[in-house]
Amino acid sequence: MITEHIGLQEISGSLIVLDGVQGAAYEEVVRLHLQNGEQRTGRVIALDGQRAVIQVFEGTAGIALEGTRVIFEAHPVEITLAPEMMGRVFSGAGVPRDGLGEIYSAARRDVNGSPINPVSREYPRNFIQTGISTIDGMSTLIRGQKLPIFSGAGMKHNELAAQIVRQAKIRAADGDGQDFAVVFAAMGVKNDVADYFRRSFEASGVLQRVVMFLNLSNDPIIERILTPRMALTAAEYLAFDLGMHILVVMTDMTAYAEACREFSSSNGEIPGRRGFPGYLYSDLASLYERAGMIKGKPGSVTQIPILTMPNDDITHPVPDLTGYITEGQIVLDRALDAVGVYPPVSVLPSLSRLMKDGIGEGMTRADHAPVSHQLFAACAKVQDARALASVIGEDELSPTDKLYLQFGQAFEERFVRQSENENRSIEQTLDLGWQLLSILPRSELDRISPALLDEHYGK
Repeated sequence: MITEHIGLQEISGSLIVLDGVQGAAYEEVVRLHLQNGEQRTGRVIALDGQRAVIQVFEGTAGIALEGTRVIFEAHPVEITLAPEMMGRVFSGAGVPRDGLGEIYSAARRDVNGSPINPVSREYPRNFIQTGISTIDGMSTLIRGQKLPIFSGAGMKHNELAAQIVRQAKIRAADGDGQDFAVVFAAMGVKNDVADYFRRSFEASGVLQRVVMFLNLSNDPIIERILTPRMALTAAEYLAFDLGMHILVVMTDMTAYAEACREFSSSNGEIPGRRGFPGYLYSDLASLYERAGMIKGKPGSVTQIPILTMPNDDITHPVPDLTGYITEGQIVLDRALDAVGVYPPVSVLPSLSRLMKDGIGEGMTRADHAPVSHQLFAACAKVQDARALASVIGEDELSPTDKLYLQFGQAFEERFVRQSENENRSIEQTLDLGWQLLSILPRSELDRISPALLDEHYGK
């Protein structure tokens, strides 16, 4: 039931407090009508008897204790959904910001979503091609998976995110590549970064299959908390109502977590690690676990959350907790970035835990798994050879170790490095892997069967 209250009891930061509230619900939307005619939006974040604490999205500046009308809308934060969302740009709160007008539809959904029954989940098995060799070849993205990218401040994760959106596709062999689309959510980005994403998608012609949610750095932090929920609700609608395969790219989850920390502090909650709220793990899980496939429904939701590690610290709470929830990670290397290698993916700490179930004959290629395993083994031996060379000098290395150094240099220059517009097929990636492995003696390739070596080695 919609109710109205006049006057406030307290104002604290972005929060207001009302007494004598009956029938309100947690996460309920409220509308504030100020005496000057301005309207603002909030949500109920705490209830204690007849006392309600409300978080105001636009902030409390200019709000007076007396005369402010507060209307309880009797529903949670919702988003309007329609197939016409494709190709549109929205704010982090789901308001169109491309000048093309409102979205009209009978479908409205709670942005907090509904948990997927684990019994109804379908195991992810299908390959999504990003066109980036280090991801497709060695840390393969599987449809329905959540695979984060761990980056650092100033590194080219925005360029990588844009490239993935432009190039990602479902293999034509799966027969339904035309139903693939991307939901892109940016949190706390500057205006020039937001313009870069939009121009990049428009110039490449993919904007018509992208739904964009942009929360700028000068937008309210409360909107930043809503942005990933808006994006995931739109993705679930497109996937499970319209039967599409949706890739959700969210950047930057660290900005989201810092917004949660700021909100938690203003709410007087007891802080956890490094000041983040103690419920950060469950909060992140409520977002990441919205990826997946449901039995009996043709669509899927795949997530690539991108986060920047403060001081490149992978043990920071945000990447640390993200690693517990997700199925692997793609780690960017500052040393590679410093020498101009793009994308600066560090293959050894990167992995995809679902990769083994989405590659091989009939999905990618029969030699995918052994080539990937052998490349990982060779890269590990390159690290050993470089460490040894730093101690005794390169001239004192054995002939085999010198070949590993040659392999390592070629691997970074030819396999890892590719241009921002280079879209490699999985066949090109695997053929390139064979070319690099042919630098090494056949006796060193102990992760590949003799039959595959006879077919590919040195050719």
